[in-house]
Parts: sequence; structure tokens; C-alpha cells
Amino acid sequence: MVKMKKMMSRRDMTYCVAQLTFLSLYSTSHSTFKLATPDRHHTRRRFHFKKKFEYVNTRIPKIPMGVTKENCRNELRTAIRQLTDRCLYSASKWAAEQLVGIEQDPAKYPPSHTRLQRDCSSISRRFRSTGDEITSTPLAGTSYVSTPVPEEDNEDVDSDFYLLAKTYFNCREYRRAAHVLSDQTGKKALFLRCYALYLAGEKRKEEETIELEGPLGKSDAVNSELVSIERDLSAVRKSGTIDPFGLYLYGLVLKQKGNENLARTVLVESVNTYPWNWSAWSELQSLCTTVETLNSLKLNNHWMKDFFLASAYHELRMHNESLANYEYLQATFGYSNYVKAQIAKAQYSLREFEQVEAIFEELLRIDPYRVDDMDMYSNVLYAKECFSGLSYLAHRVFMTDKYRPESCCIIGNYYSLKGLHEKSVMYFRRALKLNKNYLSAWTLMGHEYVEMKNTPAAVDAYRRAVDINPCDYRAWYGLGQAYEMMGMPYYALHYFKKSVNLQPSDSRLWIAMAQCYETEQLRMLEEAIKCYRRAAHCNDREAIALHRLAKLHSELGQSKEAAFYYKKDLERMEDEEREGPNMVEALLFLANHCRAQKKFEEAEAYCTRLLDYNGPEKETAKSLLQAIKFAQSGFPSSDVEHFPS
Repeated sequence: MVKMKKMMSRRDMTYCVAQLTFLSLYSTSHSTFKLATPDRHHTRRRFHFKKKFEYVNTRIPKIPMGVTKENCRNELRTAIRQLTDRCLYSASKWAAEQLVGIEQDPAKYPPSHTRLQRDCSSISRRFRSTGDEITSTPLAGTSYVSTPVPEEDNEDVDSDFYLLAKTYFNCREYRRAAHVLSDQTGKKALFLRCYALYLAGEKRKEEETIELEGPLGKSDAVNSELVSIERDLSAVRKSGTIDPFGLYLYGLVLKQKGNENLARTVLVESVNTYPWNWSAWSELQSLCTTVETLNSLKLNNHWMKDFFLASAYHELRMHNESLANYEYLQATFGYSNYVKAQIAKAQYSLREFEQVEAIFEELLRIDPYRVDDMDMYSNVLYAKECFSGLSYLAHRVFMTDKYRPESCCIIGNYYSLKGLHEKSVMYFRRALKLNKNYLSAWTLMGHEYVEMKNTPAAVDAYRRAVDINPCDYRAWYGLGQAYEMMGMPYYALHYFKKSVNLQPSDSRLWIAMAQCYETEQLRMLEEAIKCYRRAAHCNDREAIALHRLAKLHSELGQSKEAAFYYKKDLERMEDEEREGPNMVEALLFLANHCRAQKKFEEAEAYCTRLLDYNGPEKETAKSLLQAIKFAQSGFPSSDVEHFPS
């Protein structure tokens, strides 16, 4: 009997995942009436770095107390049914994926119930623990709190009106759904009525924007239902009869109206009371734009908080901390595709491309029809100039669902890599018609316009990206790049400074700003040197900073400093086994500098290396060796002044 019950519960769980995956494709998210897509962190395909931060409240005890895998399963199973019953399909889909991601004991279940475990490779098992406890990241010295799953509202469970309203909602007839529930007083009915009105208002707002400005135009249209929803939910909250789902919707409305402080407070109440609603956590995360704001939240130490912190750290560009949190979450959710994808995102930001590619290949093998996050995989393939891989991925998502913003961006990347920039722009515009707040598409379209030398269009695309997310350093960098192309270095410098302030550990941003200081209009070489020094300390993988530092010090007559940087650049080229004009330039300068400093042995060593080259540098090295021999013998050289210095 026990075995049969376990098998039945597992069958229910598998059914929930399949049902919710289907429903989420046709459901309406809280932000748009078009196809629902989960929020993702968008990254620039040609721009990578590794960033180090100090940890903020991330001390990790080895074994937190009070939560087992079975507890997580039971909580998620109940939450999936409750979220689905309220038409929160994105949140229920997320919960179902985490449910299936919890490891099952192969000895207790048949092979069909542990298929995902057997499909996973060693990548997903890298951080597994042998115990049954979650080894995630609550605050040090505390244990997880036990949050009871709330009981359903009895008067609404079997309400015929509620069932009718739900069918209207699923058919996207939001006002009909709200009208059916207009005289219902239960908490669940109140939530669905207000949620339906909210989505009806969002739909009308989108229609007005398209009618007035076109599918990609800007508009001052607002959701006309916000005032009435806020009035109703505020009254219920003051009376103390609001439930966690009503709090989530109330926080969402307050956020749209610009009352961010109260929205944060309300959303914290919601997640503390009902922590399994990932949509509420996502809205709360969007309101935490600084580490100080994040640390000020008074959140219960439920295990869902670990997912929230990991995601929030990533959005705050604290990628090492985010990666550490996700790796510990894998101890329990070792087979969660969501966790794997988030680990790939963090590693992408840390420029660990080989691991990112391996994780996405595994995700596609396990879940071959997955489209979520695959646009990031296409960015990796683009950066590696992998034509065949990007072509295969583009064909795959096109056959799966060509009308997803992610699919359009992947196809746009493919055409960009082929040099077909006009066609690439067409697909990025198509992605924006599906979701005009899709940040990645605006930024990538700006890059394409830069390639096409259409700087006004590039500036407009980057500005739209900045309007969506003012913390997107890639868009600020793109604006600087566009104004630099237009010969406006002061404007370019302004935008480069904004990008550097957001991402101070990115060497390429410092290099871009230094090159701006070097332009003919500015010629602020001392400031350029400061920027190159910052770049050299920020893991400048291309070693551009070292070479430019040496050149600038040489131009300013600072031969000692120039020799120091030429020597460091030479050592790096030797370590990386790189040859080229930069090495010849460094050897020539160091040979002349050492000869001038009477370090004849060093100078001779540099000249000897130059003899291996076949260009004019070989003849110069021979002349230098002759001059060195004259200097060592005590006889002056007749043409020493003609040697390059």
C-alpha cells in the first residue's frame, strides 16, 4: 500500500509538470497579455568579464536544520495545485520543475519515475550531498522556519461561479471572468476577479500603445484598472482578511503605480506568509536594486529564500555569490533544470564558457524542446563563432516554437554571425513585437545597427534598453560606442562612465573609456593611463591595457614606466605563446632601454631574440648588437645616435 501511494503521488507530480508546461505557453503573465515567458537575465553576447565581490550575508552552514527532501516535495505538490487553481501558471510551472528536480530514491520507484535522474550527467551531480537535508544558504546560526501550507477557502472550493470564471480566464476573456465573480466574497474569488481585471487593463494598455505608436512605439498609456484594484485590495488588507495571493497582486499594483517602498513591504508579507509563489519573489527581486535594499528585507528563513537570494545576487552582478548559492541548492534540487540554467548564467558572467556550453548541451539532451534561456546559449555560440552549433540551435527552436522572443533572438544571432545584419534586425524586431520589454533584443538590435553604421537607430535601441533597465551596463556602453562613432567623445565619455559605475570590474569598459580619452579632441593621456591601469587590474584577458600603458608612457617620455609595462606585456605574451608585432615592439624598446641603462647583457638577450624575425627588426637588432659590443669594449660607436630609442 505504501509503495502504491508513493507511485500515485509521483504520477500526480509528473502530470502536473506536463499540464503546466502546456498551460504556461498559452497563459498570460502579469506583465503582458502576449505569450507568457519567465523572466531572465539578459546578457550581451560580445562582452564578458569576471567580477569579484565581498560576500553579503552568505555565510553557509553545512547542514541547516528542519527541512528534508520529502518536506519540500509535499509543500511543492500542494503549492502547485493552489497556484494552478488561481491561474498563476508561471509560478506553478516553476514549482513543478523544482518538484521533479528533487532526487528520488531509485530503489523505491520504478525506472520511469527516475528517468530525469538517469538522464543527468556528472555535471548535475557535481555538488550532490549524501544526506537528505538541504545544504543551502540561510543566515548563519539559524534554521529554516516551518511554514504551514494554508487551507483552501471552503466556500470557494466547489463554487460553480468560480469554475465558470476560471474557464473564461483560461480563454483570455478577462472581463467576463471578473464579471462572473463580481458578487462573490471569498478570498480566492476576490483574487481571481482582481487578477482578471488587472490583465484586462494590461491588454487594453497594449492595444492603445499599438494603435497610437505601433508595436514598438512608446506610449503614456496606463492600466486603467489599477485604481479600482488598489482600492479594493487596500480595504481588504486594512481589515486583515487579505490572503497571500491578494498581497502579491496588491504589491504588483503598487509597483506599477510607483509606490515601491509600500510594494516591497506588501510583497515581503506575501512571501513570508506563502513562500511558494515564485512570481511574488520575482516581483520583490525587481524592487531590490541595491545590496542595501536586499539586506534590509525582513524575510523568514524558508528554503525558498535561498532561490530568491541566488537570483537577486545574480541581478546585482554578484555572480560568485549567486553561483555559490545555486551550487548548494543542488544538494537537494540536483535534477532541477532551472538550477542548472541559473548556474550556466552565473558562469557565463564569469566567462567560464566551456562549462556554460556543457550545461546547455546537457539541458537540451534532457529537455530537447526547451526554449527558456537558450538565447544565452546562442550568445556563447556566437562568441565562439560556432556556425554549425548556432545553426543547429536556431533550426531546433524554430521547429519547436518560432514565435517566442528567445527563438527570434537566437535566429537573429545566427544571421548576425553570417554577416546578414538586415535580416538579423528583422528577427530582433520580431522578438520585440512579441515582447517589447525584452531587454536582450533591444541591446542586440543596437549592436546590429552599429555594425550597419546606422548610429541614430543604434542610439534609439540602446536608449529603449536603458529605459527598461537603467542598470544594464551593456546598453550604456553601446550608447558610448555609438557616440564615439559619431565623433562626439564628450557624450561617449559620459555614457562610458555610467557603464563603468555599474560594472567597475569589467576591463573592457575601462579600455573603452581610456581610448576615448586618447582621441584627438580630448588627448587626456594621464586620464587614459589611469583607466588602462584599472583595466590591467581587472583581468584584462586580451592584454590591451598593458601594451597601451607601455606606449603611452613611451610617448610621454617616461621610459622607466614604459619599460616596466613592456616587460610585463612580454612576459604575458610568452606565457600565452603569442607572437606578433606587439612582441617585436616590446623587444625593440627593451633592447634600446637596457642599452641606455648600460644593462648590456639584457639588451643583448633581447636583440638575440629579434634575430629570429625576418623583417627590418632583424637588421635593427644586428646594428644594436654591434653598438652594444662597441660600448662593452670601451670604443664609442660612430653612428650610435642613429639607433632607435
